Amino acid sequence: MTPTDHVALQARLQPDRPAAVDLAGGRSWTYAELDGAVARAVTVLRRRGVGQGDRLATLARNRVLLAVLHLACARLGAMFVPLNWRLSPAEIEALVEDSAPTLIVGDAHLAAAGLEGLDLDALQAEVDAAEPDLTASADRERPSLILYTSGTSGRPKGAMLSERNLDQTAINFGRLGKVTHESVFLVDAPMFHIIGLITSIRPVLMHGGTILVSDGFEPTRTLKRLGDPALGVTHYFCVPQMAAMLRAQPTFDASALRRLTAVFTGGAPHLASDIRAWLAQGIPVVDGYGMSEAGTVFGMPADAALIDARAGSAGLPMPAVFTRIVDDQDRDCPAGVPGELLLKGDNVFLGYWRRPEDTARAFTEDGWFRTGDIALADAEGYHWLVDRKKDMFISGGENVYPAEIEAALADHPAIVECAVVGLPDPQWGEVGHLVATCREGTALELAGVLAHLERRLARYKLPKGLTLVAALPRTASGKIQKTVLREQLLAPRT
Repeated sequence: MTPTDHVALQARLQPDRPAAVDLAGGRSWTYAELDGAVARAVTVLRRRGVGQGDRLATLARNRVLLAVLHLACARLGAMFVPLNWRLSPAEIEALVEDSAPTLIVGDAHLAAAGLEGLDLDALQAEVDAAEPDLTASADRERPSLILYTSGTSGRPKGAMLSERNLDQTAINFGRLGKVTHESVFLVDAPMFHIIGLITSIRPVLMHGGTILVSDGFEPTRTLKRLGDPALGVTHYFCVPQMAAMLRAQPTFDASALRRLTAVFTGGAPHLASDIRAWLAQGIPVVDGYGMSEAGTVFGMPADAALIDARAGSAGLPMPAVFTRIVDDQDRDCPAGVPGELLLKGDNVFLGYWRRPEDTARAFTEDGWFRTGDIALADAEGYHWLVDRKKDMFISGGENVYPAEIEAALADHPAIVECAVVGLPDPQWGEVGHLVATCREGTALELAGVLAHLERRLARYKLPKGLTLVAALPRTASGKIQKTVLREQLLAPRT
């Protein structure tokens, strides 16, 4: 047999090199052992009726076995479907109904969601005892993953990703993140998210490095692990909110983190001021842009001076990622002018599971994927994310991007976090409405907000209303649910 995937190849190139560690239980795998585990998982899944085109659903906290099962699905031609255990039982049930899995496996979250399935500890024992199946061969063109989008607007959709798509993300992030065979990734972003399952795992396994899999993000514990010389972590990928929590820990010591190539962030906008605060302490924070449908798209260089010069930029595309920024008539925008970001390349997904109409709407006639994100590019090719296209509203004939207003309020002394949504207005068509949470012991009024903004933004961009809340509604991946906010603001008062 010739190697069928990157784990199989590394098992031949460096069989005894550490490949994976389960930090919760302390179990570790060399590349030879990991390759064997995948081959034995193929045997077990076949025995349990999972074959080409079938779906294997999982509902569990992070563990190495989830990565093993995904790789086994790839060799079988099956599709791995990681379910978000932070969702409500009703939401999880809807995803199970949509994906129609042949087999469901998981941990204690299965019972909490009211699902019947195979316990992962029992499955691990079966895998350990099985004979390896050496006949399965991964086909890079077949989908091996259905990754449900976070669903900020409406019902989540399952993005189908092939091994070719996932390989390209591994290549893209590997180049941007300086990944080598000596890289050690701490993986505690949830493995139902592309950051946890793909970006933090596939580049490492492609290059022959090591993954340290944690069962979840706990700021104090994560910070300790990042600074532990015995673990030797070189790469850590998280969302900006997690990075902020790390810096806020009383035990934060920048000198203990100097081993890191960088802290990599994505999944949400990252304020330039926060990025520069990390830089000032000698730690590069590399922001980027990706999504479930396209994996890693952009990334900043892992160089402090270049990051500082363009803090807040999503960075550069890799050569295999083709981009356009277009206006409402799909005409290309010049440098510095915002428009919708379109993508092409081997990283772009195959389509939405059982959603042919949504898939057709997501692509132009000539095959460009419509991201729904508003971006601009400077003359050197650095990209900046302005807002979601669906979040934009038109006030008095002018396009207004809520993210621009929110960024201008980032340093307001009374605001912890905020979101701006467009609401109907008889005079202007739509106007902005600010929803905010306040710091304890402070007060916030609309007049004070306008005084803070009036020298920073054009008058048509200024919000016309203010609502204070205890917390903003968020998806499981931390994105603010502006659709929910808008519905709440428009709901009749009782």
